[in-house]
Amino acid sequence: MVVRTGSGGKSDNSGAVVWLKPVGEPPPVANIRSGLRFRIVQQNKRFEPHILAIPVGSIVDFPNLDPFFHNVFSMFDGKKFDLGLYEAGASHSVTFARPGVSYIFCNIHPEMSAAIVVTDSPYYAVSGAGGEFSIPNVAPGRYLVTVWHERAKLDAASGYPREVIVSATSATLPVIRLIDSAPLLMPHKNKYGRDYDIPSSQAPPYK
Repeated sequence: MVVRTGSGGKSDNSGAVVWLKPVGEPPPVANIRSGLRFRIVQQNKRFEPHILAIPVGSIVDFPNLDPFFHNVFSMFDGKKFDLGLYEAGASHSVTFARPGVSYIFCNIHPEMSAAIVVTDSPYYAVSGAGGEFSIPNVAPGRYLVTVWHERAKLDAASGYPREVIVSATSATLPVIRLIDSAPLLMPHKNKYGRDYDIPSSQAPPYK
């Protein structure tokens, strides 16, 4: 279970990405199926899901389900790409070939954001609102647990990344405690490195 503290009394503990890497064994990336396909939908000026965890080599589709244009891009960390301006009903895809975190934005709508966490392990999960998560098909053994959350840092006393033992009789991880340290949407520039235009009443209908 994941528990966030300092969140203003809110009980939403979703969005934590947890993954396991075997200790003392060949890198699990060799066991990852490449070409797996995922989706982040653009709808109601939002990216859904807001947090996506995927293994290395996966493809993510970005369909536009809004009745206006979007321009999906990532220029800050992880995979850098710019899908350009595309209309309602269109979709573009990106292959994520390296592990890391990619922050996703729209060049038209500054309120839109998402994050894609690319893991070099097939054993990963994203926590739900109650902090619960489940990582299936983990064989007994020693693993290094890593945790990421877009607006929280690990409690210094937690010691993550940390080693755990998964056995046939005990497959429950210790409680993971995170401390809120940032707003949900960090200030960011558009893909040209400039501030976003201020919306006006004369804005064109594609916005």
